Amino acid sequence: MIATGDSGYRGGAPIKESTTPETEHSNNIVLFPKTLDYYQIQLTVMLENERYGEAMDLLRFLLQCQGQEERHYDEWRALLEWLEAAFPHYGEGVSEIREEREEEDISEEDMARQHARSKLEQDDGYADKLLRTVMEEPLSEQTMLALEQLAYLDRPEIDDSLTGWLKDKTLHPLLQFRVLQTLRRRGVQGMIAFTRGEEPVEVEIDTVPLRPEDFPIQIVQILERVADQTEVHEPTLFYFAQELWIQYVMAVYGTRDYMSMLEENDSMTDIWAAALHMTVADSLGGSHDEEDTRSMYAVTGAMRFRLEQAYRSMKQFVSAGLDG
Repeated sequence: MIATGDSGYRGGAPIKESTTPETEHSNNIVLFPKTLDYYQIQLTVMLENERYGEAMDLLRFLLQCQGQEERHYDEWRALLEWLEAAFPHYGEGVSEIREEREEEDISEEDMARQHARSKLEQDDGYADKLLRTVMEEPLSEQTMLALEQLAYLDRPEIDDSLTGWLKDKTLHPLLQFRVLQTLRRRGVQGMIAFTRGEEPVEVEIDTVPLRPEDFPIQIVQILERVADQTEVHEPTLFYFAQELWIQYVMAVYGTRDYMSMLEENDSMTDIWAAALHMTVADSLGGSHDEEDTRSMYAVTGAMRFRLEQAYRSMKQFVSAGLDG
């Protein structure tokens, strides 16, 4: 699981998120697989939206629960320790941070910028340490949080390091997208050419979306099409569709698949919506009747080949794993 930028939307608005669970007596709780999946998604959303205090609270809760694989505890413990070291000003607790922000009228971004610059003042090699975390260590939440901090450091060499790395190395597509977002936040402009999967692409850095609502309306409409079919009768499918869709769109940004989504053509909206529905149904361990799904989204026989291509692309992405 990795954090990749703001996630989860319905017509451009964030999905409703639950509050962090109480930690009292949580050592008596055993999480079922679907509950664990839910909390993992919540954790990702918190990190993506820079809600670090809440993420720390959730990690502490998860560490007190029983019955999980040891690797989960190791991952949660490592992430909590990293967050506590990287963002010590969140250690006071969520309510205190909110009160402080209200009193000082300071944004999360301002806090992150101040923290990154303070660390640089204390350690002149801080930028190099962050770059090593990004470029040399295994892909993880720490990678993404280090990229976020790099966005706020006034060191021109960071631009050269990140652009060269993006061009020369084979990277996970979600990591590629996060690097693009970091470059945009740093104010880099112009086109950059690199390879996504096996496809050469060119991306204009200063138009890279920073939030889900920054994506073109066609991207939102595809998810809305799935919502129309599932939100009431299959809410679980729609919940996971939101998460998968934004991850997938980031992963194929700038590719031929992405460009096809932007065609001002209702047929392409139907095709991608049907492919998303089918992929999520498969991922949840159920099954789908392709004929029924095509009928549901008005995908005619003439559009069937393109649907199969879109479905295969999404399945490949899921098979590769969202966590690299």
